[in-house]
Amino acid sequence: MIPQDWIHALLGGIIIGTAVSMMLLMNGRVTGISGIINGAISPQKGDTAWRWLFVAGLIVGGLTLGSLNPQVFGQASGQSPMLTIAAGLLVGVGTIMGSGCTSGHGVCGISRFSPRSLVATITFIGAGMVSVFILRTLGVIP
Repeated sequence: MIPQDWIHALLGGIIIGTAVSMMLLMNGRVTGISGIINGAISPQKGDTAWRWLFVAGLIVGGLTLGSLNPQVFGQASGQSPMLTIAAGLLVGVGTIMGSGCTSGHGVCGISRFSPRSLVATITFIGAGMVSVFILRTLGVIP
């Protein structure tokens, strides 16, 4: 970690906190990315445009930041595309089982003192640690 990394983490936290607070104050909605995407894919009348715009903003923002400052995202994992797709599908299954994702439970839920979100976040982190341990032990990842 280079010395200025904490500044990036602090700025990122401030931006995320501001964004989810604005979403809650202005729209009365919790910013759970998996819920937003799920609502966009299985649309209800009058409730899809903002979801697609939100997803587009995430993509455009990431692409813009990546083009302006590529080192912010670090190095690619070097893992096979199939392993990356499998990992993404497991995350999707996990968000369905947990009724939300890390952004919904970890950022919004914990800040609202939700016991359910605290349990979900501890479960996410614990499952991630166990997964990394198993995959490293098996030699799948370095």
